[in-house]
Amino acid sequence: MEWLMGKSKTKPNGKKPPAEEKKQYLEPEFTKIRVVDFDLKELVVLPREIDLNEWLASNTTTFFNLINLQYSTISEFCTGDTCQAMTACNTIYYWYDERGKKTKCTAPQYVDFVMSLCQKLVTDEEIFPTKYGKEFPNSFESLVKKICRYLFHVLAHLYWAHFKETVALDLQGHLNTLYAHFIVFVREFNLVDPKETCIMDDLSEILCTPAPPPAPTPSAPASAPSPSSQNHVTER
Repeated sequence: MEWLMGKSKTKPNGKKPPAEEKKQYLEPEFTKIRVVDFDLKELVVLPREIDLNEWLASNTTTFFNLINLQYSTISEFCTGDTCQAMTACNTIYYWYDERGKKTKCTAPQYVDFVMSLCQKLVTDEEIFPTKYGKEFPNSFESLVKKICRYLFHVLAHLYWAHFKETVALDLQGHLNTLYAHFIVFVREFNLVDPKETCIMDDLSEILCTPAPPPAPTPSAPASAPSPSSQNHVTER
């Protein structure tokens, strides 16, 4: 079944969501933690000898696998009881079938839809060809954009609903680096509408700026040689 995404800023019962909570993931003690400390833009720029679609396919597949893995680390905490809706900041994401019928689902159900659809697409030889000489379909770029939009929803939910668990597992550095790498990538190739990602702009602007290099450690002053290390001449 083909699924379409929708979002709303009201709860299913028509009430507005509660006021924004304090965003723990924006606190400097957490944003400074990265796995790498170099400019991620260097990793996403299209190499001269690589075809654009090949580059998009390779990176999109990698991001799907990494985000799926990152979510799996906290999946036991993302349940129908703890996450009754797919939330990120004050946005609630809904799924619609091909007829436009709204489907009520919990966050774990939503993520399962996302990962199942992405898995189906990236393993389809007609869409993500791996054999030499096989052409990419005309719809390839639009499908990559769909995948990236869905993966962004999962990343946003991880920060909004499961950052405490991520910190408890000491995986915030991995999440920060994955998120920054993903955002730099989708910005480089215009794969996700900025109106979609704007709910996380505050975090994006912090993490997508290369981390400042660590301050040099001042060198210790040379110490005078100890008496025991000096040669002594004894007069006879």
